[in-house]
Amino acid sequence: MKRLLLSILSAAILLLAHNSNARPVQPPDERTRNAQWISMPAITGNEYGVYYFRKNIELTNKPAKFIVNVSADNRYKLYVNGTLVSLGPARGDTFYWNYETVDLAPYLVAGKNTVAALVWNEAQYRPEAQISVRTAFIIQGSTAAEEVLNTNNTWKSMQDRGYQPIWGYFAASTGEMVDMNKSIMNWYAPDFDDSSWPKAANLFGGQLKGQWDGFGWQLVPSSIPQRELVYERIPTVRKATGMDIPQTFPGTKAPLTIPANTTITMLLDQVHLTNAYPTINFSGGKDAGISISYAESLFDNLSKYKMRKGNRNDVDGKDFSGRKDSLISNGDKGQSYTTLNFRTFRYIRLIIHTQNEPLVINDLYGTFTGYPFKQTAVFNTDNKEIKQILDIGWRTARLNAVETYTDCPYYEQLQYIGDTRIQAMISYYYSGDDRLARNAINLMDHSRLAEGVTQSRYPTHDTQIISTFSLWYIGMLHDYWMYRGDSTFIKDKLEGERAVLKFFSQYQQADGSLKNTPYWTFVDWASGKNWEIGSPPKGTDGSSAIIDLQLLWAYQWAAAMEAKMGLSDYAALYNKQAAKLKQTIQRKYWDPAKMLYADTKDKDHFSQHANSLAILTDVVKNTDLPALSKRLLSDTSLTQCTIYFKYYLHQALVKGGLGDDYMNWLDIWRENIKMGLTTWAEYSDLKYSRSDCHAWGSSPNIEFFRTVLGIDSYSPGFSKIKIEPHLGTITKVSGEIPHPNGKVAVSYALENNKWRIKINLPQRTSGIFVWRSKTYMLKGGENVMVI
Repeated sequence: MKRLLLSILSAAILLLAHNSNARPVQPPDERTRNAQWISMPAITGNEYGVYYFRKNIELTNKPAKFIVNVSADNRYKLYVNGTLVSLGPARGDTFYWNYETVDLAPYLVAGKNTVAALVWNEAQYRPEAQISVRTAFIIQGSTAAEEVLNTNNTWKSMQDRGYQPIWGYFAASTGEMVDMNKSIMNWYAPDFDDSSWPKAANLFGGQLKGQWDGFGWQLVPSSIPQRELVYERIPTVRKATGMDIPQTFPGTKAPLTIPANTTITMLLDQVHLTNAYPTINFSGGKDAGISISYAESLFDNLSKYKMRKGNRNDVDGKDFSGRKDSLISNGDKGQSYTTLNFRTFRYIRLIIHTQNEPLVINDLYGTFTGYPFKQTAVFNTDNKEIKQILDIGWRTARLNAVETYTDCPYYEQLQYIGDTRIQAMISYYYSGDDRLARNAINLMDHSRLAEGVTQSRYPTHDTQIISTFSLWYIGMLHDYWMYRGDSTFIKDKLEGERAVLKFFSQYQQADGSLKNTPYWTFVDWASGKNWEIGSPPKGTDGSSAIIDLQLLWAYQWAAAMEAKMGLSDYAALYNKQAAKLKQTIQRKYWDPAKMLYADTKDKDHFSQHANSLAILTDVVKNTDLPALSKRLLSDTSLTQCTIYFKYYLHQALVKGGLGDDYMNWLDIWRENIKMGLTTWAEYSDLKYSRSDCHAWGSSPNIEFFRTVLGIDSYSPGFSKIKIEPHLGTITKVSGEIPHPNGKVAVSYALENNKWRIKINLPQRTSGIFVWRSKTYMLKGGENVMVI
């Protein structure tokens, strides 16, 4: 009876507006024919499989609009009359399962139209970030006119038996083995004959979140735009064996014929790292094997040095190791293969082995994909190094922004809080588009366990908890509150902030210090004494200064938010807890002989991390601040921050009065450039850095604007602006960043020993300008000074 009701109710009336102001769900219109979740007949839905769904419709006229809502498990690609029009759904979890809203009108014609979908389920091989119920597909028309496309058993379906997974765990996704002899060609074409295909199997009606009992997928409108898809050529072949390859291949589209009974190997170079769907079009070559492997970089000598890397531009004497897709040709003309999921690569190794027929490669190219961020920030300088650092940083950030932020595009594609906090700030400063950041905050909020702590990464189908990342989650809330103009969004998240702090309170001792904080307490990939897999050392009493300082900062952030938009009792409680913890930290970890904060009460470990956080949380006395800040840079016995935690180190140094030296702190970024990297590596040890692309290293894309140009928020919502430049030896520079009310633009030029300064603020804001310890008031609009 329950299933019958599920079918009858309008569980898939996906009529919510595709924006954050969607209206509440309304009772179903009696005329509505509800869409069904559909699948292939006679499958369990939990096995690996690639499936096609098709429906032909007749239209009297080409419509002005034709809006449908579409989703699938695991993933889909939607085609109209042979053209790809949508892919998704954006990843979430079963309690918030996204659907995409798509206007098909531009692709429809008067007369016959074919709508077709590729749906795949990678089952146990699916990406770590992919949550799943079972194989399924759904389309719901937005109005009665579009309901002709509602999914039900009027759709045709078929499994592509040519696909098999290339076995082996890989967090981002497994490889694909496709035998074109068994695969279905041109299944999405309007003239394809699907008469022998069986009808799709109805599963049950879809449900909008909260509309019924939550069975299956609780559908919500995706809050982010569709991914960008941009055609890009692969410029060059770096090495080849087996035959001579024209220098123009594959940068210029032209056929390449591989003779019969031949084996060739080519190393292709994209020149920079990219996320792309590789496509290979080929003909002939019955039973020829094609292997396509992808790598960020090559390795020195795998048998001798394992995964050691050298200069990323070098290929001679190097070994290749990377994830792989494989194909078998069926000998026909016009064969084409595109990966189901995008691949991340700089290098592609192409191995082709022909049998008794020659194989023709008609074309080989990529289609870049990512979140459609647009750069709106501008940094005008003649300094080529600064431009290069900003360009590499923006590429790194873009490759780690797809439908969520990711830690790395090649290996994991998981949205970790520690990484995401920095990435969201880059988005605020560099683009002004905060939709992906809002999505991340929502997902992290959804990830919280009953005990209050968040998961370290989300979405994910396996649980992982980095308890310290829950504290950075509170930092993410505070960042959004300070830099974006929507306090209501964050006010709704304060219950989660309270839950996190309650979780930590259970492990606080009487003096406020944490003891034996549970789960993984990752802070940084530092290699100091007694650091274990990124976790800082603990003292004999089970406490850690670094974790205590993170908790202190979280209390300070929470108190500020609660005081302005939460509950005053919580603000008072958190201020009280912060005051107690600050006293404890000073008493417990301060070493007056070394004039530094120790990592433990035993005072036998010292780090840049603890002392940076002590500065940022205002634990350091003003009289000690200048000397301690200088020690952070000069004392090499301190455990050093890696490229990730330099985000916090640099903020501390600026607060300590050393911001004019910012250009001197960029050695790790300069080393990345010297090593031929086109994105920032995960570790500071570039020879053994696992990932060549981690956006947590893109913090200069914040600091060239926040520190050098000096543009910062001075009040929640960026309603007041602080301009405090740190120009060092720079004598001419200008730039601008997006702002919730427009943009902030600054210009500094030293002329005849006088600084000519122009500052433009949005009209509905005000601010201050700090120059050599003197403060000037700023108004909305243009402010001009000669100092």
